[in-house]
Amino acid sequence: MSDTAQRNRPGTPANDPLGESAEQAKKTSVPKRGGGDPAGRGRTTIADGVVEKIAGLAARDVIGVHAMGSGFSRTLGAVRDRVPGGKSAVTRGVKAEVGEVQTALDLEIVVDYGVSIAEVARDVRENVISAVERMTGLEVVEVNIAVSDVKLPDEEDEEPESRLQ
Repeated sequence: MSDTAQRNRPGTPANDPLGESAEQAKKTSVPKRGGGDPAGRGRTTIADGVVEKIAGLAARDVIGVHAMGSGFSRTLGAVRDRVPGGKSAVTRGVKAEVGEVQTALDLEIVVDYGVSIAEVARDVRENVISAVERMTGLEVVEVNIAVSDVKLPDEEDEEPESRLQ
């Protein structure tokens, strides 16, 4: 019987084009390096500050949010922003607790006068949860929002003016 006829004969194990049976090919194949899923080959940790930055930027994107943090922290932050090498104001008003797979956030916001605080809080919560979960893969278990002030239309911002122009 020819080689081709034997390969196509019913009841015989399927052979590859080189004439090896499937069992022989398994025995001689080279194992993959590292073995297994690459995701299981180490640990990824995400710092609290990373989650705080993501949440701070996401909260500021919501219409009706005038600022983040209390009046005192905003004043100090404005001064710190002007100091060369000073820390960014992105995380002002945001506190995160990050675990291995979950995170919880506390936000302190100032809303614009005339907006619905309940709607702004809902929109902030949705935007923050979406951004943090999408970017980090962490499950956001809670987002607590404290509204510390309302920005009136005729109020000046509490941030001091720069002497430089």
